[in-house]
Amino acid sequence: MPRKIVECIPNFSVGRDQKVIYALLDTIRSVKGVRILDHHADTDHNRTVITFLGDPQSVEEAAFRAIKTASELIDMDRHQGEHPRIGAADVVPFVPIQNVSVQECVQMAERLGERAGNELNIPVYLYEDAARRPDRTNLENIRKGQYEGLRKAIKTDPDRTPDFGPAELGKSGATVIGARAPLIAFNVYLNCDDVSIAKKIARTVRYSSGGLRFVKAMGVMVDGLAQVSMNLTNFNRTSIPQVVELIRREAHRYGVFVHHCELVGLIPQKALVDAAVWYLQLDQFEHEQILENKLEPSEEIADFSFLDDLASAQPTPGGGSAAAYTAASAAALVAMVARLTVEKKKYAAVKSKMQEMIEQADTLRSELKEAIDLDAQAFNKVMAAFQLPKQTEQEKDIRSKQINEAMKQAAIIPLETCEKALQVLRLACGVAEVGNVNAITDAATAASLSVAAITSAAANVRINLQSLHNDHDTSAKFVEQLAGIENETRTYQKRIREILQERVGISLL
Repeated sequence: MPRKIVECIPNFSVGRDQKVIYALLDTIRSVKGVRILDHHADTDHNRTVITFLGDPQSVEEAAFRAIKTASELIDMDRHQGEHPRIGAADVVPFVPIQNVSVQECVQMAERLGERAGNELNIPVYLYEDAARRPDRTNLENIRKGQYEGLRKAIKTDPDRTPDFGPAELGKSGATVIGARAPLIAFNVYLNCDDVSIAKKIARTVRYSSGGLRFVKAMGVMVDGLAQVSMNLTNFNRTSIPQVVELIRREAHRYGVFVHHCELVGLIPQKALVDAAVWYLQLDQFEHEQILENKLEPSEEIADFSFLDDLASAQPTPGGGSAAAYTAASAAALVAMVARLTVEKKKYAAVKSKMQEMIEQADTLRSELKEAIDLDAQAFNKVMAAFQLPKQTEQEKDIRSKQINEAMKQAAIIPLETCEKALQVLRLACGVAEVGNVNAITDAATAASLSVAAITSAAANVRINLQSLHNDHDTSAKFVEQLAGIENETRTYQKRIREILQERVGISLL
């Protein structure tokens, strides 16, 4: 089974007390299966950011233990620092890295939040993708007024009621837990000690006051220099060079310049490569031109082991898993066509649209890869239910209920595969319509694979529904969903044929 990896980047309200920082690090290390990648302590912000990863269960446990340690060792009544904060374990985000969906990270955030609220008596707010209210998606909304302001507001303002835990702050404050995409913490220092200039520039740069999308910024003083402190929440949509050059231009207005930049924690390699391509003005650059990329083992080659398992005499993986694998392959092709488009100046007008499609296709590919195993697991549960004893009436009743529940789940998984494959089909038509014409047959292949995945997954849904006894409402609901998916599939099949004929003059069967 492919290894699942989740990253966690908790921010703690301590940056000056080394004993507390080491205690937090040791707490995280105490959990088997977790690896600390980096930690960054800032004395001016009085804040420490720790980056660790591992399997979901281990990471979730390590995060809980770290929150507990922070609540025991950090007194928010005595805490002072440049960075906004509301608690000892101020913010704890989960980030999907490998074979894990954002939704799984949301579930981790919910479980951790409930546990911290119940066992540690800490108020917990959910944010980003885990937010239960639109106004809590953005972290700055939750941290409004900081620890001091929240201490009173949490008791009197219904809008500040936490998602979990008591509506009252102890000395450890509150904790914000969530799920999000990779974030880059990036700071730009100015060659002056006038923090008002940094604050003015931050106001220009950040999205909330009319600046760049996916940028959060504030002006602070650090090491005697004015600093524009930022979080870049989507470097694919708003790149580091765009941000730095805007700050450089604004700084010039005030008669200052960029002194140096600082990276807090880790950064995706692609963000650095994109920055190099931007500044060097590399035309028609491809990531395959990076030497180290040629040395890394191919994920696609590793996936061929699935085909060996599929060809074996074992009942799993079977048709449902093959459908998910096929849809995942289609999503990979969509991402490829989109990437071959964004790198060409000829298609500058659709660059933003292609970047969105890349993100969507990569997310779907990850979720569909997960569905390969989920389908096999669902079938194994069906087989296990059929093997339950049936000697007495009670045993027969239990067995019947277990079989029914297992068959229902065995129908849900391929139905979800159908839905995701339809999303891939929509994307395939999109990249075929406006993407790089030289890769249009790859887009057409993605569309064909999506249709095949929908057809085969739908067959698995229907065969499993036949064994779903005494649950006609569920069966009718699933059949209705399938009908809608299949009708839309036929519409997109027709559209992909029209696109191919219009753009390159070829036709499909």
